[in-house]
Amino acid sequence: MSALTQSSKPRLRSRPLAATFILIGGAALLLFAISLSISVGAADIKLATVWDALFHFHAEQTQHQIIVELRLPRALAAALIGAALAVAGAIMQGMTRNPMADSGLLGLNSGAGLALAICFALMPGTPFLLTMLYSFIGAGLGAGLVFGIGSLTKGGLSPVRLTLAGAAVSMLLTAISEGIAIYFKIGQDLAFWYAGAIAGANWLQIKMVSPWVFAGLLCALLLSRSITLLSLGEEVATGLGQRTGLIKVLGMIIVLILAGSAVSIVGAIGFVGLMVPHIARFLVGVDYRWVIPSSALLGSLLMVFADILARLVHPPHETPIGALIAVIGVPFFLYLAMKQKGGLE
Repeated sequence: MSALTQSSKPRLRSRPLAATFILIGGAALLLFAISLSISVGAADIKLATVWDALFHFHAEQTQHQIIVELRLPRALAAALIGAALAVAGAIMQGMTRNPMADSGLLGLNSGAGLALAICFALMPGTPFLLTMLYSFIGAGLGAGLVFGIGSLTKGGLSPVRLTLAGAAVSMLLTAISEGIAIYFKIGQDLAFWYAGAIAGANWLQIKMVSPWVFAGLLCALLLSRSITLLSLGEEVATGLGQRTGLIKVLGMIIVLILAGSAVSIVGAIGFVGLMVPHIARFLVGVDYRWVIPSSALLGSLLMVFADILARLVHPPHETPIGALIAVIGVPFFLYLAMKQKGGLE
């Protein structure tokens, strides 16, 4: 065991000082980003008015109503969803040792989309709590199919097989969802979900989702040391006394909670969980006790600033936030694919 410990030490690059700076500075920047998000829109509102509405709310003032009822929940939802997607991606990449792992690439988003398509078609007017539950079930179905199919081939589940299985399952489930949308004439509702939009976020959704997201983030932090060991390799983790099977099950449950919560509000936004963990590891090292909180904060910043940009690209119309993130995410994915080509098979 001592040999294993010694061999793993050089790979555990950690930058706690950089991580502390990122967490403190990032938290301050996030507060500013949320304030900016509240003030920017079809009707620009001064930051002083935002401050006044938050701490001295007057229901008779139109701008105060816009801030509290529309823009504040939207900004908070963007921060929550960004943190959830980023941490879900970090956990998946750490557990599978697949640098291209992401909830959108491994079937979770398409599975949730299929569940929502069935829900929209057969049970219109379903309460949001049940819709969120169906998102969890669909995400679990998509992930189960991906991991099951990827494990059937000779040699077990490699990162390349996992990615290819995820792409195949995602296309299949998306095609079924689109077929349901055409047959039941719910294409507009489903298209809005697939485009990824946060404009409709409200206080009810935040009230329903935030306990799940915070619980998922807390559990991810508690599991962070075990994920660090898994990221070194299953043999190393087992040699150090890690119960790898249990950790993987717990990790996937956390991923389902975080990703299911996110897609139930904003739809199929991909690449957040792919890009942000890589940036976090580049900045703070490979110790997931720092990677996970840094990913949460950086994911929140990405989503809030992307939401601001979505309102500024083509005013007064809004650009789907999922499309904006994909503009960055697709080249990033191709870069990773080329960089890892020789080492993933």
